[in-house]
Amino acid sequence: MAIPILHFWRNYFEQPDEGLGSSYERVIINQRLDAIRRHYGVKRLLESPSFGFTGLSGINSMDMAVHGCDVTITDHDAERLELVRQVWRETGLPLEAVLTPDYAALPFDDDSFDMSWNFSALWFTQDLDAFLSELSRVTRRVIVLCVPNRSGLGYLGQKLQGRHDLRRLLREEHIKPRRFVPAMRRRDWRLLEWSYIDCPPWPDIGMHKEKLLRGLGLGFLVREPAEPRPPLTIMERYRGNDDGFPERMLRYAWFERHAPRPAKHVWAHHRCYVFVREHDEKHRTRKETR
Repeated sequence: MAIPILHFWRNYFEQPDEGLGSSYERVIINQRLDAIRRHYGVKRLLESPSFGFTGLSGINSMDMAVHGCDVTITDHDAERLELVRQVWRETGLPLEAVLTPDYAALPFDDDSFDMSWNFSALWFTQDLDAFLSELSRVTRRVIVLCVPNRSGLGYLGQKLQGRHDLRRLLREEHIKPRRFVPAMRRRDWRLLEWSYIDCPPWPDIGMHKEKLLRGLGLGFLVREPAEPRPPLTIMERYRGNDDGFPERMLRYAWFERHAPRPAKHVWAHHRCYVFVREHDEKHRTRKETR
């Protein structure tokens, strides 16, 4: 989580240097989404809302487009949405970008998408129950909700530092599992699993991780010269210039793979909740056991 993104999200469109933290986060998210895509045969994907607490806005679903999904995203800010369209055009990947001032009324037909999801974005919805009803209506198979890990030390520190913006601009109640999990159950969605994700060997802070690690005397984890360094962004991979980007980021995934759950409870940056329709999962289970 990085509350300052509320004020400087435009900067990333001018200079998409996301740093190590967001770059690692992108790859971990991509891995999780791709596993779900393959398991459920996802062809049509909705990301709504698409603005979350990360670097360059509107590209979290870009890897799904690389894998052949028809991607639709929504945003409540017209300026940001147009900038997102421009970024996607640079890659040649198709995108349907829809302005949605009110997330309580999604402009899509019933069952338009195989999967819907969002990342650190629930607190931008005005009416959470209405939004989840709409998300349920337009989604056929699986819904993924990623929220900040509120038990994480990084979250607690940023919450204290950004408490005024948090109260004024966000709805923290919406990202609490005790709020959205029962709401999904009432709409006939079963929580299939939840997990801690985005758990690198650095805390969740609102600054470039290279700067933090070097300041702590852990610059060896970065393995890059202190100055200067080229901008670090997953967009170079999507532009076809850096196929090795994911592998470089996954060098830092050892903590994510091996840390015990209690450690992730206080260190992971996000939690990922996967919901499936009750009737669809029961049918799938019966079919797979025949």
